[in-house]
Amino acid sequence: MVDRRSFLFGATAFGATLPVRAIAWPGDTSSSTVAGLSRAIEIVDDRWGVPHIRAATKVDAFFGQGYVVARDRLFQIDFGHRRAMGRMAEVFGADFAEHDAAARLFHYRGDLDAELAQVPPSVLACVRGYVAGINARIAEVERDPTLLPLEYRILGVMPLRWDLRDLVLARGGSVGNIDDEIRRARLAAMGLLDLDRLVAPLRPEIAMAVPEGLDSAQVSEADMGVLRLGALPFGRETPTQDPDELLSAANAGSNAWTVARSRTATGRPILANDPHLGIGGFGPRHVAHLSAPGLDVIGGGAPGLAGIMQGHTDRFAFGRTNFHIDQEDLFVLELHPEDPERYRHDGGWKRFTRVEVDIEVKGAAPHRAILRYAAQGPVIAHDFGRRRATSLASVGMQPGGSGAFSMVAINLARDWAGLREAFKLHPSPTNFHYADVRGHHGRQVIGFWPQRKRGNGLLPVPGDGRYDWTGMRDFRALPSDYDPPAGWFASANQNNLPRSWPVERSPAFSFRDPARYDRIAQVLSTQTRHSIADSVALQHDTLSLLARRFQAMLPVRPSAEAAAATAMLARWDARIEGASSAAALYEIVLRALNARMLAALVPERARDLIPAIEPPELLRVAASRPDLVDAALAAGWADAVKLLGSDPATWRWDALHRVRITHPLARIPAIAAAFPPIEAGGSGGDSFTVMARWLGNGPDWRVGGGASYLEVIDVGDWDRSVLLNLPGQSNDPRSPHRQDQVAPWATGTMQPMPFSRAAVDAVAVTVTRLQPDRSPR
Repeated sequence: MVDRRSFLFGATAFGATLPVRAIAWPGDTSSSTVAGLSRAIEIVDDRWGVPHIRAATKVDAFFGQGYVVARDRLFQIDFGHRRAMGRMAEVFGADFAEHDAAARLFHYRGDLDAELAQVPPSVLACVRGYVAGINARIAEVERDPTLLPLEYRILGVMPLRWDLRDLVLARGGSVGNIDDEIRRARLAAMGLLDLDRLVAPLRPEIAMAVPEGLDSAQVSEADMGVLRLGALPFGRETPTQDPDELLSAANAGSNAWTVARSRTATGRPILANDPHLGIGGFGPRHVAHLSAPGLDVIGGGAPGLAGIMQGHTDRFAFGRTNFHIDQEDLFVLELHPEDPERYRHDGGWKRFTRVEVDIEVKGAAPHRAILRYAAQGPVIAHDFGRRRATSLASVGMQPGGSGAFSMVAINLARDWAGLREAFKLHPSPTNFHYADVRGHHGRQVIGFWPQRKRGNGLLPVPGDGRYDWTGMRDFRALPSDYDPPAGWFASANQNNLPRSWPVERSPAFSFRDPARYDRIAQVLSTQTRHSIADSVALQHDTLSLLARRFQAMLPVRPSAEAAAATAMLARWDARIEGASSAAALYEIVLRALNARMLAALVPERARDLIPAIEPPELLRVAASRPDLVDAALAAGWADAVKLLGSDPATWRWDALHRVRITHPLARIPAIAAAFPPIEAGGSGGDSFTVMARWLGNGPDWRVGGGASYLEVIDVGDWDRSVLLNLPGQSNDPRSPHRQDQVAPWATGTMQPMPFSRAAVDAVAVTVTRLQPDRSPR
C-alpha cells in the first residue's frame, strides 16, 4: 500500500513530483485573464456546483462551457482525448503503443477541410470556442501546476492542448454489434443458430441465415482483431466480463417521455429523461447553463463534447434515449495467395490503402505501426497465414460521421424547424424528445442509417463487394411523432417503429424487451393530471412486470424444498425495492433458474457463446419446464440463506445491490489512495424496472449502471424543473461537489434546476470573471 502522506507531499507512482496546493471550495469572487475570449464572461457557481455562464456572445458562452468542464473534469476529458488521439505511449511507455495504433486506425482518412465545410459557420464557431475554453484552463494549470488535478502529479504527465480538427479526426472504434455477428456465425457452424435467441432475441423477429459466400466455420474471435485489446495496461488486468453482467446489461438503455399540456396538472407540457449509463467510474454528465443573446440553455452535457445533451433552452425542453440502428458490419476479406497487401473485391484484386505511423514512446524509439484500409473501412485483423483479414464498416468512419457538432447545433436551434436542420449533423441513433412553450411535444428518430447492397447485418459477410454499403440515410427516413393523439409519448429502447413498418426494412433487430416501456405506458395512460412529482415518482418506479410474469409461473404444488420461496414470492407486490426481502429472493432465484436452463438447453460446446439467457427469454423457455422452476426456487432459497442469513425477515435486496464509485485508474495504488471510493449505499431496481439499476462486472450483485443523470422539466415555468447528477459536478476529492449528489440520488430526492437570473442569484456561491487577454503575441 502507498502511504497517503507521501501523496500529499507530492510523491508519485510514476516518478514525477509536483507541489500540491489546496483548492479553496467554495470561494467568493475571483477573476482571471485568459486567451480566446472576445469579451468578458461571468461564471456563477450555485450551491450544487453548477456553473451558470453569462456571456455577450454565443461563442464566448461555449468558451465558458469548455473552461468549466476542464476546471471540474480536466483529467476525465484529457484522458479520453489522449486515448482517442493515440498518444498514450508517449507518456506511459511501450505497453500502450498497441492501443495507440488501434486508436489511430480509427482516425478519419478523408478530407478534414471538407468535413468542416459541411458544418454551419455559427455551429463551427461555437465548437471552436468550446475548444478554446478547454485550452484556456489548460494554460492556467500550466502556469500554476498547483492547480493541476491530483492525477497529473501521481502519473507525472501534463494535459494535452486541444485542436478543433482533432474532434473531426478521432472517430473511435467500438465493438458495436460485431461480437453478436461473430457469435451467430459460430453458432451457425455448430448447427445451433436457433439458440442465439436465448442470449439476443431479435426484435423485430426475422429469420436468420448464413450469408452466401461466408464460411461460418472459419469465423472466430480472432476476427475481432484490435477490438479485442481490452483495458489499458495500468496496474493489474481488469476482470473479464462476467456472465451475469451480460444477463443484466442486455436491457441497459434510457427512459424518456413527454406529456401534453392537456394531460398535466400545470397546463404546460412536461418532459422527463433519465439516460442509463455506467455507474461506478467518472460521472457521465456535467451540468452547465449557457446564456448569451439568442442563447439560453441548461442541462447535462457529456464531458469533452461541446453543448448540452439533455435539458432545456428558454423555448423548448429536450431529452433522448437510444434508438437502434445497426451501424457496424464485419466484412471477411480473402487475401491474395502471393501478396498480403491485396484482397478480392469486385471481381478482381484490390490493394489495401496503407498508412505507416510512428508512435512516440516514452523512453524508447518510436513504434512503427502499419494501418490498413479496405473498401469497407479499417482492417481490424490481418492474417496472411490464413489468407484472411477482416474490415469494419462503421457509420463513424463515414463522411459526416463525427458527432462533435450535433449538440451545439441542437442548442442553437430556436424551434422544431431549426432542430430538423440540426439533426443533419447527428449520426448516432437516438429518440429525440421535445416539448416547447407553445404546447407542442413529440419525438424524432435521428441518426445515420447505412444502406446495404444486400443482407441485414446480423452475421459477418464476405468482403468481395456483394455486401458493401451503398450510402447513408438520415433522420428524414426515420419515424417521427408530433403532438401524438394520446397526449403523451414515451421511449425506453423498445421497438417503437410504426406497426406498418416492413420488418425487412428495420434499421436494427436489437431493440430491448418492452418491460420498462410497458410500465411507463401503464402509468401515463391513466394519469390525466400528470405532475412534476408524478414524473419523478415514475423515474423511481420499481414495479417489475417481468417479476409479475414469474409470479404467474410459480408452482401450485411446490416441492417441500421450494415451498417457502414460493409462498414469499406469491404474496410479494413485485416491486424491486431495496428493503424488500422478496425482491432479493427473486433476483437470486432468477440466477439459479438461469444456470439450470443453460444446462438443459445449451450444449457444452456452446456455453462460451451463450453464458447467460436474457431474462424475458428465460421466463419464456422456463414456462415449459416447471421442474426446473421448482428446483430454482429451492436452490434460490438456500442461496439467500447463505448470502443474507437464516432469518428471511432481515433479507434486503439493497444489502446485495450496492453502489460503489471508484476512480477508473484505482488499480494504481497512489490513485486509489488519493481518490477514496464513494460508497453510495444499496439500491433497489434492476434491468427491467423503470428505475433501472443493472448488475456490474463480477460475481457479486453490485450496481453497474442505470440513471446517474435525471431531469424533469416544467416547460415554460423553468425554475420548477428538477434534476440529479450522480455523484456530483467535480472529480476532485478536495471539492465539496465530488459527491454531494450521492445522498439525494440514493433517496430519489430531486434537486432544483434554477434557470432565471433571479433564481440563480438566490443560490449563487461563487463568481468567476474571465477577461480576454489583449496582450500581443
